[in-house]
Amino acid sequence: MKPTNITPTSGSILISEPALKDKYFDRAVVLLADHSEEGSFGLIINKPLDVKFNDIVKGFPDFDAKVYLGGPVNTKNLFFIHKRGDFIRNSQPIKEGLYWGGEIDDVKSLIHLGEISNRDIRFYIGYSGWTENQLDEELKEFSWLVGQPNLMELIEKPANRMWKDSVASLGDDYKFWVNFPNDPSLN
Repeated sequence: MKPTNITPTSGSILISEPALKDKYFDRAVVLLADHSEEGSFGLIINKPLDVKFNDIVKGFPDFDAKVYLGGPVNTKNLFFIHKRGDFIRNSQPIKEGLYWGGEIDDVKSLIHLGEISNRDIRFYIGYSGWTENQLDEELKEFSWLVGQPNLMELIEKPANRMWKDSVASLGDDYKFWVNFPNDPSLN
């Protein structure tokens, strides 16, 4: 198997190899929100939790949004990606039209006014992080492949299809990954 020749950048996705045995990253798709020489920050985008936004965030208007597991780091904090950088101050651009973070009071106002929907924003508990050169080492070990998705689809795509669809986007060299058993020892 040959690795993808895509270098990770902000807006890339990391697609875990199918035999990666890690409770957080098993068949995970991670959106890199920030990637530099100092390290990387990302969010697992395909692991919904059995909790709703208003179950964990108090004092907000009703908002029918799922919450996802963003990663194993800082799991007491809420993170978010969104398409509303024009209205959410201090948003950090990932790529054109997609942002992470910003003023939570602006999110609250947009929810109250009905100016934002769950097609515009996704919420995450925790994040995924790599120190300087750590991600490069994991890429050399083939723990991850790098993809360049249609970022606007990431917020709207069903989580249960995201890993398989991301693998399929890599081409025929990785087609067998989709059918790789969850536990090869049982095969």
